[in-house]
Amino acid sequence: MMATLFLSVLPKFHPSFDGIGTRNIQTKITISCQSNIIHKKISTSKQGLRSKHYSSHERIFKALDDFISNFIIFNTSLSRHVDPKHELSGNFYPVEELPPTVCEVVEGSLPPALEGGAYIQNGPNPQFIPRGPYHIADGDGMLHSIKFSGGGKAIFCSRFVKTHKYVMERDLGYPFFPNPIAYFISNSARFVLLTVARGIVGGKINPLTTGIGTANTSLFEFAGHLFAMIESDLPYAIKISPDGDILTIGRHNFHSSSDGDLFSHMTAHPKVDADTGEAFAFRNNVIPPFLTFFRIDPNGRKQKDVHILSIKGVTSYIHDFAVTKRFAIFPDAQLVMDPLGIMRGKKIIRVDPKKTPRLGVIPRYATDDSEMYWINVPGLNMMHVINAWEDDDDKIVMVITNILPVENLLERRNSTHLSLEKITIDTKTKEVVRRIASTRSIDFGAINPKYAGKKNRYMYAAAIEDYPKMVGVVKLDLSLCDEEYSSDSAVVASWIYGPGCYGSEPIFVAREANNPAAEEDDGYLLVYDDKNTKESKFIVMNAKSPSLEVIAAVKLPGRVPHGFHTTFVTQV
Repeated sequence: MMATLFLSVLPKFHPSFDGIGTRNIQTKITISCQSNIIHKKISTSKQGLRSKHYSSHERIFKALDDFISNFIIFNTSLSRHVDPKHELSGNFYPVEELPPTVCEVVEGSLPPALEGGAYIQNGPNPQFIPRGPYHIADGDGMLHSIKFSGGGKAIFCSRFVKTHKYVMERDLGYPFFPNPIAYFISNSARFVLLTVARGIVGGKINPLTTGIGTANTSLFEFAGHLFAMIESDLPYAIKISPDGDILTIGRHNFHSSSDGDLFSHMTAHPKVDADTGEAFAFRNNVIPPFLTFFRIDPNGRKQKDVHILSIKGVTSYIHDFAVTKRFAIFPDAQLVMDPLGIMRGKKIIRVDPKKTPRLGVIPRYATDDSEMYWINVPGLNMMHVINAWEDDDDKIVMVITNILPVENLLERRNSTHLSLEKITIDTKTKEVVRRIASTRSIDFGAINPKYAGKKNRYMYAAAIEDYPKMVGVVKLDLSLCDEEYSSDSAVVASWIYGPGCYGSEPIFVAREANNPAAEEDDGYLLVYDDKNTKESKFIVMNAKSPSLEVIAAVKLPGRVPHGFHTTFVTQV
């Protein structure tokens, strides 16, 4: 979100960043993760600026920054939803990096399907304890990887993604960047004050070339690369080394010339068509065009932008979208981004209760938005898309999670309910049919990757309490959503971690990935399981089992904090 705001308005206020001048700006940096990196203890970092590295005006800035943090922010009562004492409590509290460490299999045996691969979680883990307002989505990206090799051997490793933000703050020795989400949903004026102060430094930040994101949201494997993602920046390429270490290669722009536009951020949820080898993605802006859709070819090269000009007024915050064989589907929901709202005493990110949510449908190979149409869908505030496909010639089917009520997401997150819905769009009549798949709060869904973009029967997801805490795993039979049913009849299996225990987003791994006759649910579910924030395990479940039976468990040498999205890489 932060880059969405900065990069949208920067050309308007800074003449050196106009659409033409940015064509020749190099947007790629390379930061290697060395094995002898110094591990900094998580601390409040009150140490002074090291004069041998920094100029006098930077020392002046540091004093100004300390004054703002200590006398303006610390003397202000923080709301619970942006108070670091609350946001970093329990298993949200950050951990230090952990080098590759051999793990012990304490239950069962690891299945051969995992050999040569790695299960990885991405999530927020602030390098320094925040000095002001903080939201869990503001933390630096940290990856927790468990790599599997022959003989059932497992190696665990935790590393920060070495973003420009992370490296700059590590070298400075204190938190330099403000926490954007916390400021955007609460004290917007103070965010502006801090941003102006940080502008004094000069030369240290250029959002167009260095990026300002944390890479803390998701993971994306495409065109021979693995990326750590956040929607406020471009992806960071990462690599799992033979010894199980996690290396940051650098910021990646998919060989973009940008067509004169500012290609400095993109969605954290791009979609890959396994049949064509293409990826589809978008970026959100707060000035027109509010939404830009684009394709990345199988060689990893970004193609021409398609600007969506039919969104007017204030843009909504778009986190995810859907892609089928012929269409792309975008939500336009009630959670909006309005930087000018600060002038009217409103929050930059807020809920607009008067807005009617809608879905926009556009041909996925469109060259402009002339064929795009919108359908009003009251009450639909989409969070994640689990899968989407075309059923017959006229129907688009999406399986999504819906935020209920959306007003709770920003300030009362613990009472937010994520409703799983199966949505059918009739492309001829422009009608939408919605069916509730479960009355439980469910999010962070996964399917057999062989069925991505195709009709599937089974899906797996995290059971949610006190969002985004994941208290268990559920398996659903989506075919039951086509019938009359009540309560949780689409939930056909579940596994709950136990009191005070939480897990990660489940990932499905097929038992025989290359067997075309294999059943859709013949495979395994992979999760991290944290036992009361004191120790963590890696768990393997039998996806076909009516109880999601645990068939293997690995004791981890370090704690895995609450995270966001995960992935399984078949070969590293």
